[in-house]
Amino acid sequence: MSLKERSRPNERDNQMRTKMMAKKGDPASKMLPTVAVNQHQVVPDTPNAHPHKNLDRAIRAAMGRLTGGISPHSATEAWSDWALHLARSPGRQLELAELAQSNALKMTAYGANVTLGKDVKPPFTPKGYDHRFSHASWARAPFNLWQQSFLAAQDWWDQATSDMRGLRKQDADRTQFQMRQALDLVSPSNFPWMNPEIIEETIKTGGRNLVEGAGHLAEDMIQTLTQTHKPAPEGYQIGTDLACTPGQVVFRNHLFELIQYTPQTEKVHPEPVLFVPAWIMKYYILDLSPENSMVNYLVSQGFTVFMMSWCNPTAAQSELSLEDYRKSGVLAALDAINRLVPDHMIHANGYCLGGTLLAITAATMARDCDDRFASITLMAAQVDFAEAGELLLFVDESQVAFVEDIMWEQGYLDRPQMARTFASIRAEDLIYTRAVNRYFLGKDDLPTDIGVWNGDTTRMPARMHSEYLRSFFLENRLTAGRFAVEGRVIALKDISTPMFVIATEADHIAPWKSVYKTKLFTDCDLTFVLTKGGHNGGIISEPGHPGRHYCIDHRHSGAHYKSPDSWISETAPISGSWWPDYATWLKGKSGPRSKPPKQRPAICAAPGTYIHQT
Repeated sequence: MSLKERSRPNERDNQMRTKMMAKKGDPASKMLPTVAVNQHQVVPDTPNAHPHKNLDRAIRAAMGRLTGGISPHSATEAWSDWALHLARSPGRQLELAELAQSNALKMTAYGANVTLGKDVKPPFTPKGYDHRFSHASWARAPFNLWQQSFLAAQDWWDQATSDMRGLRKQDADRTQFQMRQALDLVSPSNFPWMNPEIIEETIKTGGRNLVEGAGHLAEDMIQTLTQTHKPAPEGYQIGTDLACTPGQVVFRNHLFELIQYTPQTEKVHPEPVLFVPAWIMKYYILDLSPENSMVNYLVSQGFTVFMMSWCNPTAAQSELSLEDYRKSGVLAALDAINRLVPDHMIHANGYCLGGTLLAITAATMARDCDDRFASITLMAAQVDFAEAGELLLFVDESQVAFVEDIMWEQGYLDRPQMARTFASIRAEDLIYTRAVNRYFLGKDDLPTDIGVWNGDTTRMPARMHSEYLRSFFLENRLTAGRFAVEGRVIALKDISTPMFVIATEADHIAPWKSVYKTKLFTDCDLTFVLTKGGHNGGIISEPGHPGRHYCIDHRHSGAHYKSPDSWISETAPISGSWWPDYATWLKGKSGPRSKPPKQRPAICAAPGTYIHQT
């Protein structure tokens, strides 16, 4: 059953109830709030209005498998908008013609100097995150000419697809993104006869690198076609090397397992810490190797730590909703902890999508006068999605409907579809650099703990993912005052519990300025941290990690809002890890240490069984 079909009975019931109450003169009918339920709003129609719609959905789902989940309409609409606006902008056309001429002259002068053997500075430089041309041989002819020609074309297209008066910002960003993908495909670094590093390695090994690369290619193709789960390499076994902080599963339902970690200190703070990870990946990003495990660190600091380990849903669980994740997930975990550690408040920590769910739960609990939270921590988690970074390039009505049709057929969003989305955002490194290293240089992927975790992906239930895309990315309901829980709108400003919010500088999934906006929609006591690194690396920032820094400040309840640009210009960076400051903050919100809570009978040892679901 489609999401539209599920929403109609409730809408008709509500409309009928409202009409009947109005006819009877019931004063309550005048007080019924107009709220947006957390489903796609549709105009009711008769059951047979579109009797063959499932045929259309099946065709779109099949098309989605061919296009990698990208809606052709969204792509062509962006280029049409761009082309029409460029066609009626002779000034921009003249500007681009002048830029093409300028780039051509720069290349001509550079080529002449290179031919004459002069050592001159190249006119174009790769972007900071682009490492494809880092090999020293790219500075020699003719490779430097090929590299510079590519960068000149990249520079021109960046200008050609930049903002234009009248052009939708999303369409400008989409055309720029798609052109970047096209240019990345034809980069000279991708071709063995144009890449000096591949040529040197082939001569050095007598072609063995190409033979080994062909083997890697065959291996990856078989794995992609069969969708088999690649086993963890030696030294990176889950439960032995990763996710190995001692503990036990103390609660389990159909949605998650609750892990309680074994105390490492004689006395612990009475308030336990509950981690709510994202269900888009396995939880053990927060419990990697012992030396960089955030769980292990907090346990060593004298906290009783609990972790939610989400299940990896199958097609049979396609109807799981966001509300299920709130009630059967976070609230069920709170209830279980209350039974195990009674009469104590709880520190809640939500990461990524888990943080968004935690914010929803906290706002709902504040509305309902449920005061079980001692503090709330949001790590790389967004509550406002108006500036949600490059993921917004994949979200509009056509694209969401396209993804819904794919999920309608298979019951979930599959792992490769999600992985491709994230990889395409940084295609030059995550796709092409890896392909060159693996298939042309014959290099094996060097195993790392975070690399193993990154490959251990999960599925998204169809209904939940549809609600998530529509409620947040497409309609941004939470901060617009249109997100309802149990029929009533919630507001983040109702939260009075102290908050600790962490953003990361190079986050392309939850950009730091978007995370910063938590300050704009809350009035509680709030500590904000901006740390060096990306979405995962910035969070996994253990003490002793080289080259780390962070900025931190405290906002009192009721303080005036300060823009992110003003804030960063006035806040001095601090060298090192933010973890010690976080542990100190938690201790300040906790009671004095006492004996650890009694261990209850365990279901099984940590890391449990759900973590092994593939």
